[in-house]
Amino acid sequence: MKYGFFLIALVLASNAVSQAQQELIPQQPLPEAPSTAKFWSLENKVNFSIFSAELLADAITTQRGLNQGMREANPLARPLVTHDAAGQAAASGLSLAAGVGTAYLLHRTHHHKMERIAVRLMVVGEGAVVAHNISALR
Repeated sequence: MKYGFFLIALVLASNAVSQAQQELIPQQPLPEAPSTAKFWSLENKVNFSIFSAELLADAITTQRGLNQGMREANPLARPLVTHDAAGQAAASGLSLAAGVGTAYLLHRTHHHKMERIAVRLMVVGEGAVVAHNISALR
């Protein structure tokens, strides 16, 4: 009898707790909080504009170097850039897409500081490539 009373009290208490928990569950899912950081901020627009200009300068200097008998140093871009302007445009487009895609992936995973660092490293790296091409053409 003593255990029967304890069992009934336990069942009633668990039933009350489960009903209380059901009332706390929202009927509609909560909306996602808006992100405070935008991917296409002024900083990213300026950085990717500079990066695009550097890619254009790299394309021009690479084609001039190939016409003067030089060889493409990047083994991944070499099969594309040897096919004249169309291949060079494809290589530049792929480079821009890889850069923007990497930055966007870092942005979506909330690595905003790493996103800024990566974009700046892309700009500096491409600038160094253009400077090297210009010095090699002289």
